[in-house]
Amino acid sequence: MVLRKHELEAKLKNDIELVKSGVLRDENPLDTSDEFNELLEACRKGNLKRVQELISAGVNLNGKDKFDYTPLILASLCGHYELVELLLESGALAERDTFQGERCIYNALNDKIRNLLLKYDYSKSTDPLQPWAAHITSLLSRHMPKTSDIVLQEASESFELHKFLLSARSPYFQKKLAEAPETATWKLPHSIPIEAFRLVIRYLYLGDIPRELVDTHSTSTEEEVLTGVDKISKQLEVEKLWEAILSGDDRRLARQRHQDEVNRAQQQIEGFFRDKVLGHKMFIDPRKVDEVKWPRDNSMFADFLLRADEEGADEETDGEEHRPESNEIPVGPRGQTQERNGVKKPRSVLYPVHKAMLIRSPYFETMFSSSFLEAQQSDNLHIVKVDCLPEVLEIVLSFLYTERVECPLEYGLDLLYVSDMLFLDKLKTKAAVAISTLGSGNNNVLIDRTRTQDGNEVEVEAEPINVYDVIHAAWDLRVQRLEEFAARYLAYRLEDYIDEDEFADLIKESAARLKTREETDTIELLDDIRYYLSERFRLRFEDAGLDEMLDEDGEISAEAPEALASHSNGIIAPVDISQDGLQGSQPESGAVKALAPATEGREGVMRTLDGKAAEDEFASDAINYQILLQKIDNVLEKLKLDA
Repeated sequence: MVLRKHELEAKLKNDIELVKSGVLRDENPLDTSDEFNELLEACRKGNLKRVQELISAGVNLNGKDKFDYTPLILASLCGHYELVELLLESGALAERDTFQGERCIYNALNDKIRNLLLKYDYSKSTDPLQPWAAHITSLLSRHMPKTSDIVLQEASESFELHKFLLSARSPYFQKKLAEAPETATWKLPHSIPIEAFRLVIRYLYLGDIPRELVDTHSTSTEEEVLTGVDKISKQLEVEKLWEAILSGDDRRLARQRHQDEVNRAQQQIEGFFRDKVLGHKMFIDPRKVDEVKWPRDNSMFADFLLRADEEGADEETDGEEHRPESNEIPVGPRGQTQERNGVKKPRSVLYPVHKAMLIRSPYFETMFSSSFLEAQQSDNLHIVKVDCLPEVLEIVLSFLYTERVECPLEYGLDLLYVSDMLFLDKLKTKAAVAISTLGSGNNNVLIDRTRTQDGNEVEVEAEPINVYDVIHAAWDLRVQRLEEFAARYLAYRLEDYIDEDEFADLIKESAARLKTREETDTIELLDDIRYYLSERFRLRFEDAGLDEMLDEDGEISAEAPEALASHSNGIIAPVDISQDGLQGSQPESGAVKALAPATEGREGVMRTLDGKAAEDEFASDAINYQILLQKIDNVLEKLKLDA
């Protein structure tokens, strides 16, 4: 035990020296940038939307400020469970055997957050690109479906590889293959040991460097292999291979250099993706898609075409047909807009893609492994339509090629459905995260300016998402995260939705989801809304120190308005929360907000949801809470449901 302690101390001391010398990277570097400080402030406040935006902008999640606080520590310390979950999913580190990891775990505000940190797989945080890199490596040994398009041959062995990957990873191959994209075989020189080629190819495909460079049955010496590796790496311009070999038995250094190479490969493949795939997408009249003849030997090394139609492109069009300038539609980008009488016509968009990356989706893997037409060899590339907008398909392709996902809120639901169709669970989760963070209730109100008849502009709140669409998507696709988000979203805006017929239909639909529901069974959505409604007002009273507002279970008591009277110098106007008292007195939807009640008359007089006067905003909140609960009961009575 003592020996083990000395070994750990010696290793820690050695790591510190390596960090100081610049060989090892500090996993939590000091960051004083304005963007990082903004991230820390958003983590203190629990602003999911802003944190998601800063993550998408590339702010370092694992930096620290001058007080050694990381974003994860602050989110954990301040009790923001969903924010902690988002940071972990985005790559924040929480390793128990480090100072920052221990500090994060044991300073967590509650056990719920602490348990989340303890159970989260550290490997997911330290290497979020691991699944992507593992797929690249697997291409070396995967034979079904066939995705290779070039063979490197030596007398005793051959390697089935991929032109697009070689071109992206090696400047030498990029130049040679651009000159002759039809190349199918490549002869390897006999003067270099086959082990050297095997090592370099494994490195290009992001495999680990083996400790034993020479097999026991090999006729080559280690020196000959290393000499061959040196020659090949210089010719292919693979700069960091020697550093990976020299990492030796230092696991942390080897892991760091492997991660650096994975990040470098991601940037290289992303550059290829943007230049060759997105840069050569074709815009075309939907009626002419069947005439596209994209040859197999092309400069993008593409072996498949994906199609996505702009909105309205599938509708019947009329008028004179657009004729191509030649018998074949030109290969390559066509960005000109089709217009008729000044109106833009919707088009189909074709993307030249690579099966090797598409098979990350089980949907495409099955398609290419089957007897379907799309799996058969042909002179020209097959075309498959994906039922989504081009913008959404580009997000999917970006994920498949680079693991990057930047999803604007407007495409969140479309991406959710497409990723479910393609069985991309990780992308589906990221789409749900985008919806629940960018569409979050905190600090996410859009303002529409409406001009009145007298010429004055009035600010009207516009909801950033359609919560009804979100809850239906959550039910259809079984996404628990979005069910919880939608319930919270409705609860924090309940006064805007409670009187709508669509809300009543939603409650009825939720009740019908339980096939064997008894009359006294609860309604899941309604239970969640009640819980978050209580949370909405409870947090308000807890922050104000009005403990007498809460009952022994921490819920808001029915006597809250009377309890609040002791905090006021005036009289709280009585409120009739019976069904009769609520009828005929409701303001228009959105006219009054419970958390920001309107002021009327003398300063300090607040109006509740039924139009009555309250002494202050806390009195208004207490009354509004009871009103909203009564409204829920009224909806149930109207629907003849008991919950």
